[in-house]
Amino acid sequence: MSRLSAFASLFMFAILLISLTSIIIIKTPIRNYLPGYLDIEVRGEIVNNILKADSLERVIAIQSLYLDNITGILMGTAPLDSIRTIDSLAQNNANYDIPRTRAEEEFVRTFEEEEKYNLAVLNIFPIVADEVFFYKPVNGVLTSAYEPEIRHYGVDLAAEPKESVMSTLDGTVIYTGSDPNHGNVIHIQHKNGFLSVYKHNDLLLKTEGDQVVAGEAIALVGNTGSLSTGPHLHFELWYRGSPVNPEEYIAF
Repeated sequence: MSRLSAFASLFMFAILLISLTSIIIIKTPIRNYLPGYLDIEVRGEIVNNILKADSLERVIAIQSLYLDNITGILMGTAPLDSIRTIDSLAQNNANYDIPRTRAEEEFVRTFEEEEKYNLAVLNIFPIVADEVFFYKPVNGVLTSAYEPEIRHYGVDLAAEPKESVMSTLDGTVIYTGSDPNHGNVIHIQHKNGFLSVYKHNDLLLKTEGDQVVAGEAIALVGNTGSLSTGPHLHFELWYRGSPVNPEEYIAF
């Protein structure tokens, strides 16, 4: 075998080895381990799948708790006074027909007569929240309370960056956008006149018109906007155009 033939054989072997290696990398999952191979779309799909899995786990946990509560009610192990707090669909309509004394009847009659013309007690739009269960929007620590006197119409919840932000009720996304002061913002319209607002998000996972359910991930906790001093969620709850204190409906 001449020197030229050995050189040519070695060259062909190298070409064959390079081709075989390239085919293995292209046709097998090994390519995913190459730096920079995964593009933005693939990474975005991975993030969406993780968020969907997280939402599914939360829904399964809620359903499991619901079934456990129903079992306790049917077996008689759940206290009667706790039925209303166990699940928003269960109500305690016990009628305690306790007769009033003559003094109590007189007091009630006098009180109703005095308050009949008191406009302060009239509420044209009573808030109907007895049948509604509000889901905690994020697993965080309450750092700022509801203070309408200083135009702070919500609560601030400090949380880990990229933590899932959940919809507090079933509803429809009516606004998504970015604001210089409040960063990435999303508004969700709910039944019975409620509107929830989520500010300073890092990433919005929903768009206008999307239907969401309570506990579904709608955004990721961030630190966007000039009014934000750290990763947190500013959460507001409105009822028919007026702000209400979220702490009256949700245990943070």
